[in-house]
Amino acid sequence: MPAPYRGLILDFGGVLTTRMRLNGEAFERAEGLQPGAYFHALNEHPDGVAVYSALEVGDTTQEEWNRVIGGILGIDPTDLMRRALANLHPEPEIVAAAQRARTAGIKVAMLSNSFGIEPYNPYEDKGMWLDFFDAVILSEVEGVRKPTPVIYQRALAALELEGSDCVFVDDHRENLPPAELLGIRTIHHTTDPTATASLLDSLLLDPTPA
Repeated sequence: MPAPYRGLILDFGGVLTTRMRLNGEAFERAEGLQPGAYFHALNEHPDGVAVYSALEVGDTTQEEWNRVIGGILGIDPTDLMRRALANLHPEPEIVAAAQRARTAGIKVAMLSNSFGIEPYNPYEDKGMWLDFFDAVILSEVEGVRKPTPVIYQRALAALELEGSDCVFVDDHRENLPPAELLGIRTIHHTTDPTATASLLDSLLLDPTPA
């Protein structure tokens, strides 16, 4: 029996790539920052939280993010997003699972809360841009970010599929319920890419021998 799903929707940072926390810790070491300083700037400092939220929905620029986060951390803001993501790498097993799915005729989309794409495009830099997917849905283009329900609807529209046709993978559990309400099968990716890739293969690939 053919696999029941026809679409795969993947988060970028922490799913298609290695873990965001490991990248952030490596950035702190490279910049000579105190452990936890970068995460505090992004997640707790009010100016950092505000500028990141604004960047995600296209209300500010990556260069402004560089300036604000660089100021909070007391480091050179020049090309800061590139430096901040320098240790983020494609996750080979998830990338390979996505490629297997696409080869099998599954439509594959990336759904990402954006890091900005100008002047530095991290998606293109990591080899996962327009040619890699059937659809790319970025929060800065859509003007809304996960877990706002409408961005999942736009992902389905971009794939021309129904929710029940699709599987969605994200490393943040809070991003899953809005997808589930649309009938999308969700996978919470944690720290085991082998397990996630195996589950994707079991859901998306036709087990019937050719």
